[in-house]
Amino acid sequence: MDASPVALLPDWVVPVVPEGRVMTRTAVVVEDGRIAALVPVDDLESSHAGIDRVELAGRALIPGLVNMHTHSAMALLRGLADDLPLMRWLEDHIWPVEGRLMGPDYVRAGTELAIAEMVRGGTTTFNDNYFFPDVTAEVAIRTGMRAVVGMPMIRFPTAWAQTTDEYFRRGLEVHERFVGEALIGLSFVPHAPYSVDDAAFERIRTLAEELDLTIHLHLLEAADEIESSRREYGLHPLDRLDKLGLLGPRLLAVHMTQLTPSDVERVARAGVHILHCPDSNLKLASGICPVARLDRAGANVCLGTDSAASNNDLDLLAEMRLASLLAKGTSGDPEAVPAARALSMATIHGAKALGMDDRIGSIEPGKQADLAAIRLDAIETQPVHNVISQLVFAAPRSQVTDVWVAGRRLLDDRQLTTLDEDGLLARTARWRQRIAETPAD
Repeated sequence: MDASPVALLPDWVVPVVPEGRVMTRTAVVVEDGRIAALVPVDDLESSHAGIDRVELAGRALIPGLVNMHTHSAMALLRGLADDLPLMRWLEDHIWPVEGRLMGPDYVRAGTELAIAEMVRGGTTTFNDNYFFPDVTAEVAIRTGMRAVVGMPMIRFPTAWAQTTDEYFRRGLEVHERFVGEALIGLSFVPHAPYSVDDAAFERIRTLAEELDLTIHLHLLEAADEIESSRREYGLHPLDRLDKLGLLGPRLLAVHMTQLTPSDVERVARAGVHILHCPDSNLKLASGICPVARLDRAGANVCLGTDSAASNNDLDLLAEMRLASLLAKGTSGDPEAVPAARALSMATIHGAKALGMDDRIGSIEPGKQADLAAIRLDAIETQPVHNVISQLVFAAPRSQVTDVWVAGRRLLDDRQLTTLDEDGLLARTARWRQRIAETPAD
């Protein structure tokens, strides 16, 4: 954390709350890792005499982006298996490779790669769903990144755990170890309704209520999920989750591409948070989440990238753009999900879903100084008629110049400050070779 107070002076401040607001000639004062004040530039000398200034000419300052769904370590599998349907992609390619190589070293290297990519794209918080969450948390703490790590549950053995009891035991050990860490949040991450049984779901519900944790779940990602649930349990997945007491505001439901209009109203009434991953859903041809309808119904829609293995990037700026365009195109309404709402989905909506909207997701005094500066004076984003539209519809992630988490500068003029880029690339190259040389089963 930067020790002394500092004033950030961008051309524009986009606080997100209230939605659509853009402030000019405004300094953001950061002290002890928090946003201390928003001060008119003309008053800065009188209110904060002698304060260090960071000039951010030509840039917009936004809250750090919140990536609400990813599997960070899978960055090592980027491009390994493309142009396949979901279950073939998982069962024939991804799960076999993970089964052969999964372990702490793999997760450490993949998470470092993912964090580097996310920071360079303006992301300051990621909601992770993967094995060895203790390793993910360690890397996040060491690199200064904010993360919510999940305690995994799936009904077959993995390198992380062999039995249901071991999944719970190891998960609760992770909770006990990291529950007090400032940069780390925790959740339960049962994989999906088709891979977790009722008894495990019931235990998760009880523990989530006792520990006040969210439940981060792949749900209604593909069409055959509904019929398989009816065959195995005699219930639609939403009915099954409702029966198990899981259909409520603790539930962070990822994908949700198979919703009917009545389903939309149902999940909105229940307070379920929707984690929309448009790029991954399109690439796997899983379907399209009805975001415009969900937004109109009052559901809290957030954005995630999914893994780099299915996306193939961790670019939340691109997800904002795609989410807005998909909502317009599928609804036939050009006013659906305007730029300001897309930015909210990538910031304050994610913070709300995580129960962290009192700490992150907007530029307001008292909140953590999780911030990203994005250059708008480049050819690709000129002229600037509307700052927020330019951020959502035009700005590439390569124009993110500076990023702070809790006041600590993780990206300084495009240079990573807590990760060695050359060492990271060398480790990634070694893992690529190892993956290529690992024999198939």
